[in-house]
Amino acid sequence: MTMTSLYNHPEMGSAAGSPAGQREGAQTTLPSPRSDQPGVLDDVIADVVALRESLLAAEVEWHDEIASVHPSHRRSAANLVHYMQMRTSDIRPLQTKLGSLGLSSLGRSEPYVMATVEAVLVAMAGLAGDPAPIRRASITLDQGHELLIRNADVLLGPAPTRRSTRIMVTLPSEAADDATMIAGFVDRGMDVARINCAHDEPDAWGRMVASLRAADNHDGRRCRTAMDLGGPKLRTGPLLRGPRVVKVRPRRDDVGHVVRPARVWLSGTVDPPDDGDGRFIHIPVDDDGWVQRRRPGDRIDFRDGRGSRRHWTVAAVLDSGCVAVADKTSYVVAGLALSSGTEETESDTVCVGELVEIEQSHRVQRGDRVVLTRSLEPVVATAAGTDHYIGCSLSAAFEQVRPGERVWLDDGKMGGSIEAVNADEIAIRITDIGPDGANLRAGKGINLPDTDLQLDALTPQDLDDLAFVARHADMVNVSFVRRREDVEQLQGELSRRNATGLGIVLKIENVTAFGNLPELLLTAMRSPQVGIMIARGDLAVEVGFERLAEVQEEIMWACEAAHVPVIWATQVLDTMARTGRPSRAEITDAAMSERAECVMLNKGPYVVEAIDTLDSILTRMHHHQDKKRSLLRQLSAWTEARPLPDAVHGSLSATSHHRKASQ
Repeated sequence: MTMTSLYNHPEMGSAAGSPAGQREGAQTTLPSPRSDQPGVLDDVIADVVALRESLLAAEVEWHDEIASVHPSHRRSAANLVHYMQMRTSDIRPLQTKLGSLGLSSLGRSEPYVMATVEAVLVAMAGLAGDPAPIRRASITLDQGHELLIRNADVLLGPAPTRRSTRIMVTLPSEAADDATMIAGFVDRGMDVARINCAHDEPDAWGRMVASLRAADNHDGRRCRTAMDLGGPKLRTGPLLRGPRVVKVRPRRDDVGHVVRPARVWLSGTVDPPDDGDGRFIHIPVDDDGWVQRRRPGDRIDFRDGRGSRRHWTVAAVLDSGCVAVADKTSYVVAGLALSSGTEETESDTVCVGELVEIEQSHRVQRGDRVVLTRSLEPVVATAAGTDHYIGCSLSAAFEQVRPGERVWLDDGKMGGSIEAVNADEIAIRITDIGPDGANLRAGKGINLPDTDLQLDALTPQDLDDLAFVARHADMVNVSFVRRREDVEQLQGELSRRNATGLGIVLKIENVTAFGNLPELLLTAMRSPQVGIMIARGDLAVEVGFERLAEVQEEIMWACEAAHVPVIWATQVLDTMARTGRPSRAEITDAAMSERAECVMLNKGPYVVEAIDTLDSILTRMHHHQDKKRSLLRQLSAWTEARPLPDAVHGSLSATSHHRKASQ
């Protein structure tokens, strides 16, 4: 059988690692069905030979794309093409036949597709009594894992000693002025710090970067910096603010008894101190010394916004304010007079200062219409059963959406289909929402999974931010990528800024990007450092929550075939980061994330505890799982009764600790 391999092309030869002496059109010996071996073996040999031929043909078809990637990725690009070609057909029947012969079923072939197919052919040649075929794979069974490890180390930094999966942490705004916070994150296990350009300003980013550079890991590894570009924002517009009122309410038990009084912080301009659980209610007062004249036990009388008589009791007085406690609910409005005094002393009065207006929301129920408007002027929030008008931040949507297409709002909390579109309005009939309805607020995400939006991934703001990112970051995370032109635009901008060595991470967060993943990978691989982030928040809304698990697996398989590191992102240990206690489901999710090269945590008041927990989970799972491969480390609970021979036990123990380094 004569086949032409892409690796025989002159421009591909050395980079692809062609065996010496091979020429275009060289003869390759393969096992062939024999008349004296009828049955399963003949069928399987024919099927695997046909599969190999299709892989080689795909190389030729994708020659230009493979040749255009960075030389360090060329073999990986060809392997990706092999994998995508293999997955264009249902090979489950072939897998069953291979399994019946005791051969590899190709189920873990992602890092070395051609080598796996050829290893099967060699084994079948032995079964058939034929000469061993000549191997042409440029990536051996060992090298596939090594390439992925190398690429992950280059992009994300070397892995820590106890685990192979890095931890990325989103820095909160406060980190700009708190170097000890950043040092604490690094000390607890943060390997990559994420700075979101959608928040804060370059001055704040610069202070974060400076603190990161001063906080190296204790083992000598440098914490890498990743910066997110905001991308084109598709969000709801503003609503008119509500009344300026603060509700002060104690906590009660089921029968109405107060189990914890409300705690009020009275001060002119100073924020409340940290009491450990963040339960102070800040009431600003036009202070002229009134606070400092208070004493513990003083009574503060007033009529609240409803005219009800209420009083608070001063519990503590500090230099910058005082703490008062309340046993009854009150509604505090701006200008409210607070009086304190006794029968022996004159009443001492102060007025409540300016209060923040309450954020309003539409109350939406099934069957309601939500009308997105081109205008971004604040509108009045409306009640359930009415049409709800609200702005849409992306004007291009009004030209590109069509009736019948689906729309999801607020991270999938409500959805429906488009009934009508004109130049200034998109009318959506809500059909998918909880039985009690939901609130729609300003600044919430809008997803259009059926609309092929023709947008540049880089906005003018992104181009401005990229100047800072190119100088200070190790990698740039690109939001709302959809097609190869988006990646090419970024690569061109980095070239103009002499920053072609900057790592590129593509955030896969919409249906279009998922469908275009192979060409997005091949385009990104023209750069030396490449990664993929599975942005599971928007992606789940776009593909459907029930499909998320399947889709994220497919993304990870494709990336493993391309030897491109994956960042598993969005809502990892989210409940724990927000409340300090994880849910059982997110612990399992965190354990499964070990199969990625990096896991991202979002910010929250308990993010340090989340880092500790994730570090522990990843360290434990490191000894059990390697991508799709289960690692059979010793289980002490079962080996007491019947230990393995020392020689076998020692060999297995050594192998299990070389994770992702050998096959």
